[in-house]
Amino acid sequence: MANIHPSAIVDPQAQLADSVTVGPFTTIGPNVCIGEGSSIGAHCVIEGHTTIGRDNKIFQFASLGADPQDKKYKGEPTRLIIGDRNTIREFTTFNTGTVQDKAFTQVGNDNWIMAYVHVAHDCVIGDHNVIANSVQFAGHVTVGNYTLIGGISGIHQFVRIGDFAMLGFQTRLSQDLPPFVVAAGNPAQAQNVHQEGPRRRGFSPERLSMLKQMYRLLYRKGLTLEAAKAEIVALRGQTPEADGDIDQMLAFLAQADRGIVR
Repeated sequence: MANIHPSAIVDPQAQLADSVTVGPFTTIGPNVCIGEGSSIGAHCVIEGHTTIGRDNKIFQFASLGADPQDKKYKGEPTRLIIGDRNTIREFTTFNTGTVQDKAFTQVGNDNWIMAYVHVAHDCVIGDHNVIANSVQFAGHVTVGNYTLIGGISGIHQFVRIGDFAMLGFQTRLSQDLPPFVVAAGNPAQAQNVHQEGPRRRGFSPERLSMLKQMYRLLYRKGLTLEAAKAEIVALRGQTPEADGDIDQMLAFLAQADRGIVR
């Protein structure tokens, strides 16, 4: 049996694994499923069609699975999906999706999500991200893996953030942020190539050098985006172990319908 505080209200239809713990005065609705080892703090509300994986730590006063803040929403059974081993701090708010898009909002695995973060409808957040206090994601945002997103930043709807990108404190991001790029400001401007994160993940000096070259072509040579993309294509084969990074950058740029931070 899950360890549920006597003051918590858990709907009998909710599915909680035996090792789940639920703190005092928390409310869990009928369409919620929580996996092994996850802990839910005091005064949380988990509702809607919400699935939470294994070994998550959800702190007090979190609100997960509430209806999307979208006037088009008419009560459709959309979903919130949270993966494994995430830390979700106080006063976070994650909404379900809308049928106008994916019909789900998704948070991956091993994310560190600090207090007061809002994840709006139809966002998809990958794995191993660090999202600082009071970051606000508008609807339909896509975040890759291993990103660092500075506190009190605002992310415009439909924006994409690539793997290993880094966003500075109090940044307004209204265009796509390519992988491996550091941006900051209001509005966001590219600052540098992000190397420390990739280095910690085992990128070789040769791969890190190729990241620098891609950054220079995008931001330091005065090239148009199309010309920069052509120059990045020409980097293939120079450092074979970095060809995957080059392909990742080119794929991201090919889908940058909103334009990229420049």
